[in-house]
Amino acid sequence: MNEYLKRVLEETKKKNSNEPEYLQAVEEVLTSLEPVLDRHPEYEKLAILERMVEPERIVTFRVPWVDDSGKIVVNRGYRVQFSSLIGPYKGGLRFDPSVNQSIMKFLGFEQIFKNALTGRPIGGGKGGSDFDPKGKSDNEVMRFCQSFMTELQRHIGADVDVPAGDIGVGGREIGYLFGQYKRIKNSYEGGVLTGKGLSYGGSLARTEATGYGLIYFMREMLKANGNQTLAGKTVTISGSGNVAIYACEKAQQSGAKVVAMSDSSGCIYDKNGIDLAAIKQIKEVERGRIKDYLKTHPDAVYTARTGENSPIWDIKTDIALPCATQNEVSLQSAQKLVENGVIAVGEGANMPCPKEVIEYFLENNVLVAPAKAANAGGVATSAIEMSQNSMRYYMTFEEVDKMLENIMVNIFRECRTSAEKYNQGNNYVAGANIASFVKLTDAMISQGIV
Repeated sequence: MNEYLKRVLEETKKKNSNEPEYLQAVEEVLTSLEPVLDRHPEYEKLAILERMVEPERIVTFRVPWVDDSGKIVVNRGYRVQFSSLIGPYKGGLRFDPSVNQSIMKFLGFEQIFKNALTGRPIGGGKGGSDFDPKGKSDNEVMRFCQSFMTELQRHIGADVDVPAGDIGVGGREIGYLFGQYKRIKNSYEGGVLTGKGLSYGGSLARTEATGYGLIYFMREMLKANGNQTLAGKTVTISGSGNVAIYACEKAQQSGAKVVAMSDSSGCIYDKNGIDLAAIKQIKEVERGRIKDYLKTHPDAVYTARTGENSPIWDIKTDIALPCATQNEVSLQSAQKLVENGVIAVGEGANMPCPKEVIEYFLENNVLVAPAKAANAGGVATSAIEMSQNSMRYYMTFEEVDKMLENIMVNIFRECRTSAEKYNQGNNYVAGANIASFVKLTDAMISQGIV
């Protein structure tokens, strides 16, 4: 291993020994940069890696709120402003009991590279809280969001830091957050949050963007490797949230047959192909569980999750799209997928495949579309929303979707070009890391020691 790389990894592990998710993300990125560092020994003198792995700012704060029974509840809020090298901090808010500083830093670190790949002028950040919106009333969610924004508003702005949604933060939450921001600031700053409702400054196609973008990237990757297509391929998609639903929709439009989707409780398998309208009704309207699919489709098969591994990865498929959460594909699940003949994996979630899983797929000639490239469509369309807010002009769905498609095509080309330039073959994981790192490094050198 390159000595500079080895030293920075050791120092980073020592400084952040209690943050496993963050260290996992750093190691995954940095180890793929070895060919670049070998060609540019001057990066060590400039401390490029040391500056890249250290967030510019971390804000942690108390979030007190009152539930419907009158009980006072206290949660913890975070905002990691990781890098403003190429634009204002940009990244989602996650409301989930699993949220901690390690996860926030991992997501913020990934966001830097993802945002650089989009070609849009946006930096990297992430935030959220250990608040769980599941089972809460609309009024409880509103009160929490208002308390959360009362503190967060000090640290964000259209040209400073622009949050969006993530796990647990959808249109409802963004609306409450934006309303409180506007109330406190006494100013309508449409560009301060993205993922807004269409009635108050949101963008058409933003809801669909991450899932659609994933399929656009997969399409290009398959085309570049044997001129394959999605048409006729069997697809399994973990999750049933925003990313999974719209990846399913675009995959079906592309002629693929999606046979399985899941949630944290288990997975549904429909040999006739998933009825997406039923999934949307269950998840977007009723806020129910995936098992409810059986009520309207009794011929489908539901398998409950009983251990660490989701049963969805035991299903034979051509293409697997993990779209739920980080580290959801274990090595055991990866081995089962390979055994069943999977040809490609597309990361719709952030870091759903640990490093050893990605390496296993690549060793077995499975194409891997890495998260920071393949799921960049969401943040790319958020940047388009920011532009529309600045211009006081709104594009049609078709205009935004076409821009999204072009962005994803360009992202794949960058990944492919960088992989080839540094002799990485069709390792698009390395290609994505290298392409974004080179852009960020150029900006860092240009801006001096700041």
